[in-house]
Formats: sequence, C-alpha cells, structure tokens
Amino acid sequence: MKALWNNQVIAESDDTIQHQDKVFFPPHSLKKEFLRESLTHDVTHEIGVASFYTLKHRDKENLDAAYFYNEPAPESAHIKNYVTFNEEIEIKEE
Repeated sequence: MKALWNNQVIAESDDTIQHQDKVFFPPHSLKKEFLRESLTHDVTHEIGVASFYTLKHRDKENLDAAYFYNEPAPESAHIKNYVTFNEEIEIKEE
C-alpha cells in the first residue's frame, strides 16, 4: 500500500493494518522528511488519544493530515503507533 499526497509517496508498506475503514501504516514506512509533529490531539472513545503530524512538501502544507495512537484502547492495541491519514491523502494498493 502507498499513501500519496502532492504527487509524493508519504508512506509505503506491505505490512498495513485495516481498522475502522482506515489503512494504518507502520511507523518505519513513513517518509519522515515530509512529516512535522503537531501539537494537536484528539480523543475518540473507541480508540483513544490521537496525536497528529502535518505534512509538508515543497511549498504546500496539509495540517494534521496524519495521525496515530500511542496509547490506544485495549481493543485497538494492534494499531499502536501505526499511522493513518485524512481523506485528502490518496491510499493506493500496489
């Protein structure tokens, strides 16, 4: 699977996890040069507290476009630290 934004591969892996209609990528599959840590956090009762990344490529920025759960709820423990993306990021099966 590949995550693409602004004609750039942001993440690529054969070890993704499908969870609640989202594709989660392992942390090592991310192209870190395009990610900037965000101060944003959000809570969902089903999964836990999400932490965000902003994507930056050339002169474009996509605020809080990527997110992960470093302490997910027990029923979502399998996605711990795996990263997923908002709807602006294209996910392709390769």
